[in-house]
Amino acid sequence: MKNCIFCNIDEERIIYSNDKFYIIKDGFPVSPGHILIITKQHRENFFDLTDDELVDLNKFIKISKELIEKEYSPDGYNIGMNCGLTAGQSVMHFHCHLIPRYKGDTVNPKGGVRHVIPGKGYY
Repeated sequence: MKNCIFCNIDEERIIYSNDKFYIIKDGFPVSPGHILIITKQHRENFFDLTDDELVDLNKFIKISKELIEKEYSPDGYNIGMNCGLTAGQSVMHFHCHLIPRYKGDTVNPKGGVRHVIPGKGYY
């Protein structure tokens, strides 16, 4: 798509790719090593991926973890996909966040991604 930043990515940013996906370091990382996995074909979100893309996405999550671990030593990970404006998606082209987590990066990590709704992470 003409105005899509991920359809028009600077190829120098790509650190790994195949025919379906490419990987870049997040331009606004929330932690050291934060990576994005992005479809080469314009797909709006996770629910628009083909069956073949879904298989490759799992492979790319594992490859991304290996790439992060070559440079960093995280203690855990969050995997995130925002689907739709209400869910916080700001670029309407599928991308998966692999966010390394480090001991002490937050006071209490319990609840993890449940914290996207304030107060719902504590149970």
